[in-house]
Amino acid sequence: MDALGHVNNARYFTFFETARMALFERVGLAAAGQPEIGPILAHTRCDFLAPVRYPADLVAGTSIERIGNTSFTMGYAVAHAGGDVVARGQGVVVLIDYRSETKVAIPGELREKLAALGPAG
Repeated sequence: MDALGHVNNARYFTFFETARMALFERVGLAAAGQPEIGPILAHTRCDFLAPVRYPADLVAGTSIERIGNTSFTMGYAVAHAGGDVVARGQGVVVLIDYRSETKVAIPGELREKLAALGPAG
């Protein structure tokens, strides 16, 4: 809660992160150990549509909006359980080689898994 009695704006990015990590697990990007290639969040934003006051039951979700050569864009939404959307956002995730810290192309199998979670998937 912030000083005005609303859910603090930073919490929405935590909601987005929770949804993002669940999607990463679903497509195999959250592998245990020290993977050589993986995701890094390059950009994120949030549009706050309505204030949320405690107590509230919220749900967060994500989908894939765009897939590029080395990155993909995720769309996020946070809503009252069974009700109105209170925030929308986006995140751009880049696939990198952690050792060299360079971008890498999204492999075909991962691309297919991501595409299945897009607006038409």
